[in-house]
Amino acid sequence: MDAAEAVDGPGPARGGAALEVGPLPGRPGIRARGEISEVTRSPWEAALAGLARQHADVSYVELSEVGFVDVAGVAALAVTALGLPAGRMVVEHPPPQVPRVLGLFWPGLHRIEVAPR
Repeated sequence: MDAAEAVDGPGPARGGAALEVGPLPGRPGIRARGEISEVTRSPWEAALAGLARQHADVSYVELSEVGFVDVAGVAALAVTALGLPAGRMVVEHPPPQVPRVLGLFWPGLHRIEVAPR
């Protein structure tokens, strides 16, 4: 499944959470909207796997419309970045917990660059 297919539509998933993930126009990467939690973990991880398969040098993850990312969602970002053969992942406009969790558990991970809100 590629990143464009990893979409959990605009309606709420079980538990009321919703996540939409699709390609990032004009750049290699994905854009997410909604919340990244246990309820939406499967489409999030599928989108990251698709991103990793298409990765060349720099991949972008745009999160300006994401209101919440749990620790496991941040861990999925870190694990994806660690698995890249080269280059880096740029996480743009994430919720505040993303850079905090990355700094706490992966302080030396240089494969992820965070562009704050």
